[in-house]
Amino acid sequence: MWSGKKAFSFYVMVFITIGDFVNCEAWNYRYKFFVKESPYTRLCKTKKILTVNGQFPGPTLYAHKGDTIIVDVHNKAKQNITLHWHGVKQQRYPWSDGPAYVTQCPIKPGHKFSQKVIFSAEEGTLWWHAHSTWSRATVHGAIIIYPKTGTSYPFPKPHAEVPIILGEWWKKDVRKVYEGLLATGGEPNVSDAFTINGQPGLLYPCSKRETYKLKVVYGKTYLLRLVNAAMNEVLFFSIAKHNLTVVGADGSYTKQLTNNYIVISPGQTLDCLFHANQKPDHYYMAARAYSSGVNVSFDNTTTTAILHYSDCYATSSSPSFPYLPYYNDTTSAFNFTGRLRSLANEDHPISVPLYLTKRLISTISVNSFPCYPNGTCQGPNGTRLSASMNNISFVNPQRLDVLQAYYYHVHGVYGKRFPSFPPFVFNFTADYLPLNLQTPIHGTEVKFLKYNSMVEMILQGTNLVAGIDHPMHLHGYSFYVVGWGFGNFDKHKDTLNFNLVDPPFLNTVMVPRNGWTAIRFKANNPGVWFMHCHFERHLTWGMDTVFIVKDGKGPGASMLPPPPDMPPC
Repeated sequence: MWSGKKAFSFYVMVFITIGDFVNCEAWNYRYKFFVKESPYTRLCKTKKILTVNGQFPGPTLYAHKGDTIIVDVHNKAKQNITLHWHGVKQQRYPWSDGPAYVTQCPIKPGHKFSQKVIFSAEEGTLWWHAHSTWSRATVHGAIIIYPKTGTSYPFPKPHAEVPIILGEWWKKDVRKVYEGLLATGGEPNVSDAFTINGQPGLLYPCSKRETYKLKVVYGKTYLLRLVNAAMNEVLFFSIAKHNLTVVGADGSYTKQLTNNYIVISPGQTLDCLFHANQKPDHYYMAARAYSSGVNVSFDNTTTTAILHYSDCYATSSSPSFPYLPYYNDTTSAFNFTGRLRSLANEDHPISVPLYLTKRLISTISVNSFPCYPNGTCQGPNGTRLSASMNNISFVNPQRLDVLQAYYYHVHGVYGKRFPSFPPFVFNFTADYLPLNLQTPIHGTEVKFLKYNSMVEMILQGTNLVAGIDHPMHLHGYSFYVVGWGFGNFDKHKDTLNFNLVDPPFLNTVMVPRNGWTAIRFKANNPGVWFMHCHFERHLTWGMDTVFIVKDGKGPGASMLPPPPDMPPC
């Protein structure tokens, strides 16, 4: 069985042998996270980074379906911090959800917050990360949720499980990258490397010896638990000469989807089986960016790890390199994501809202503001880049978070007028758009939803300033992705092709460049829940909003009260 020490310090292990945990009857439900600076060397340079327990990536959390765990977060760093349990619905308990100034004020240096993490229907792989400024670049780790004791996976039992966390690395202090983004008003500096389990791989300088290596046994099947923890890039990932079979996404099981590559956007998780069925040798695992934006800077490097068989064999002079689609291969990206389907069987039923009571349409746009005070920002024509949903660039409150303002009836912290439809209707995806449409308004506007309302939301991308894909994430919920397409959403034609039978059940979805995505969910989780783009630069610029789901009537339909140790503002 897993001891507390193993649970807290996991990551140095290469993989989990099935049975070490799944059949475990009793184990620790409390973790201690110490947020602190630690020295790390990458790309020939040592710098101090923010870590949890000195680890990069951070510790893996373990649970069974329906469990509740406590994470004691001690801030030993010199800056504020919050932690978010990405994809955990936190039923009726937004107090531990984590986004700064939305559901809590940050944990100040020298302070502690015991965060309750409540699992419900989630099963598979999720992850946790910092949710304040750009700290999540190095403060993140996996969450593994096993089936309830006595039940099993809906696929053949793998020999072992391997967390694979994809990330980004800057030679510069990430706080300086963030501060530069704010100061210049332009694009942030792109990362210097991508990483696999914290290592850039041998294509980068000073990285060969520490390249991540995974040893496998010929004939065995492995479960890769993939997390895209990158800050600003969608990633292609593949293993040379091995297919990947997706069996889960965002903490929910899927129909099996086999391909020679996967695409995974920031915030997403994928559970993938692969068979070690090739000639015993060593093979590259590799990841690089998918970026569809025109004139958008991105990291065009490639990170690698080594898959090597444990058998005795004469190795090739160099590992085989896998197929990866080209950087802007939109067809390959959406040929993959468009084929994801929920498992949708008797043991794993789904419930797609069919009779809608609330319809929302929101544009998601990159915008610009005039540059004050000197007019010399690095956005288009000297402007300051911004982003918006329905033409509102979200502004975090500072004196009190939205959740406490709502719970304690404090006025003046947020507005209640986030629009249900775009305030301006135009050809959102045209090649050229009027300049007067590019400037949004600043605001802290939220959308109220009635308890148990059946919600459909159309996320419409626009070509304002810079059209690009947007990985949109909703806290407190997973949602059914019932449709997507390119161009402008047509409510008369596009709804005819909605998948209401087995749509994927996700918490993060990639909206295509100059396209749209339709999601549905039942608003049965009362509380305050953040929605935002998971590109960190777009979140910083204001591509976010807040849903407040009102309490219902009867037992189990109301938000739970706050814990006694909520961080003060």
